Amino acid sequence: MTDLNRILHHVNKPARYTGGEWNSIVKDWDNTPIRIALAYPDVYEIGMSNMALPILYDIFNREPDALAERVFAPWNDMAGAMRQSRIPLFSLESKRPLLDFDVVGFSLGYELTYTNILNMLDLAGIPLFSADRKDPHPLVIAGGSGALNPEPLSDFIDLFVVGDGEEVSLELLDVIRQSKRDTKPAPRSEVLREAARIPGIYVPGLYHVEYHSDGLFKSITPTAPESRERIQRRIVHKLPAAVTRPVVPFIEVVHDRGAVEIQRGCSNGCRFCQAGIIYRPVRERPHSEVIEAVGDVLSNCGYDEISLVSLSTSDYSGIDKLVAGLAERYPDIGISLPSLYVGSFSVELMESLPKHKRTGLTFAPEAGSERLRRSINKRVTEEELLKTTSLAFQKGWMGLKLYFMLGLPGETYEDAQEIANLVNRVYLEGTKVSRRPPQLRVNLSTFVPKPHTPFQWVARETEKNLSARHDLLRQAVRRKAIKLSWPDPRVSRLEAALSRGDRRIGQVIYRAWKLGSIFDSWGEHFNYSNWERAFEESGLDIDFFAQRARQMDEALPWGHIDVGVTQSFLKEECRRALAAEETLDCRDEMCNVCGMQALDPACKSKAALTGRTMK
Repeated sequence: MTDLNRILHHVNKPARYTGGEWNSIVKDWDNTPIRIALAYPDVYEIGMSNMALPILYDIFNREPDALAERVFAPWNDMAGAMRQSRIPLFSLESKRPLLDFDVVGFSLGYELTYTNILNMLDLAGIPLFSADRKDPHPLVIAGGSGALNPEPLSDFIDLFVVGDGEEVSLELLDVIRQSKRDTKPAPRSEVLREAARIPGIYVPGLYHVEYHSDGLFKSITPTAPESRERIQRRIVHKLPAAVTRPVVPFIEVVHDRGAVEIQRGCSNGCRFCQAGIIYRPVRERPHSEVIEAVGDVLSNCGYDEISLVSLSTSDYSGIDKLVAGLAERYPDIGISLPSLYVGSFSVELMESLPKHKRTGLTFAPEAGSERLRRSINKRVTEEELLKTTSLAFQKGWMGLKLYFMLGLPGETYEDAQEIANLVNRVYLEGTKVSRRPPQLRVNLSTFVPKPHTPFQWVARETEKNLSARHDLLRQAVRRKAIKLSWPDPRVSRLEAALSRGDRRIGQVIYRAWKLGSIFDSWGEHFNYSNWERAFEESGLDIDFFAQRARQMDEALPWGHIDVGVTQSFLKEECRRALAAEETLDCRDEMCNVCGMQALDPACKSKAALTGRTMK
């Protein structure tokens, strides 16, 4: 592509668009009948740090008759140059336009990337609305956590994959394979109907949505015999083999290290956490597999650091023995342990790593007061946090990161003040062990109620109250060694509207994109006035979606998506949250009967042993 070579000299980070990286796979295009573009709606550096992408890349490229290539959202300078030179959006491996592929599959990780999807489709010359696509346009599909409320993107996506993708992706591939066996390929409408038969596949075009006269969501019903009333999340009960030959980026990416998933799912039950619900049940990779996979990644990629990926690494069985075994076998590599729970065990675990290969320590108390931590089911006491941070300071970690949330349900100004008190107490613990003051970085994220969580019904805090709490903390924490940071509250307001929205939100996303909103997750590009105007022009009220508390008996736009956890369990957890009652971890205690026992054999066995039944 001569024009591509010419414009690359004029854009920032041209290696984002060149391909050809170590371990990338380029198959014979003409002799490979099924062609899939794996798309990530953000820049290369973020997309190449996503865990799902290398898994799907490996799965599809292992099939002799299929190829998978990658494409990321081009930064504004590149997108502008492509439009000016009339270069359509292309894949990295073969530089083929996305229009030439059979499938363009997006990974949905964050709501503020949704306008990027529209921009990528437009750059590719693919009609934005699924209703406007004809044969032979590619099927536009999507999966990931965002697919658990697919409705805001339902105007643009032909089908959604709900849940773990390893098995269902191959079943979908069989449908596409079958559609190509005849001399004349099957029409896309027929392919979509066949795909809808697969458990875990949602084809929004095969459903009818109704609303009440007051604007509340009423119902969503199938309009074809192939479509199901409820879409059950796909679950792989045993983690497939780890990807050990991932593509190695040419440039530094967000997580610039090798990665091995050691565990999927989390049973801690934090009530604000969507991932803790939608990735249940807990599935662990055996130690022997992890150790072998780490060795293969090191051999195949040349990394000097490996991340052991999990939602809660401290909970992995025998994590201390695993880390010790890896440190002994691979003494020259760094081992990154994300998502450690507050506790002295976590510090001792980090202490076991080679001193020259240690990463920083991060803890997430989430709330300042013990009452509010009980409410969100974060089982961490102030005594335990101070003991943990004191031990960390004694072991030589004088720089810590602390994560809190503001705007949690039931939060008061006193709870916000307790964040300041707790941070100051942690600081004082550091001064007891060193003349050099500890360096604390305190991140204050904003709570956003998410679908499929116990807080899916609650109201989001207002900007006015959030700003008042920011001011309180700014005044109460004034030490130079303590750095406070928080996002623009309007970002979380928009995120709340998109995450709990219904199909009408598609109009808003489209209008915001037309007004120039792309890369909204990047602070320098976030333009809230565009979104205000988009809601106004769509005849919708942003606070109807973002701020409003839902009634417990209200129909929810994502109610047809069955994640495996029952509504009765979520309602009981919401009640317990308001009463500040904890729910114990079912891995250590009795089964909590969340609903997973209907889908997972291990959960079913434990529920039977404890004599508990679903409500």
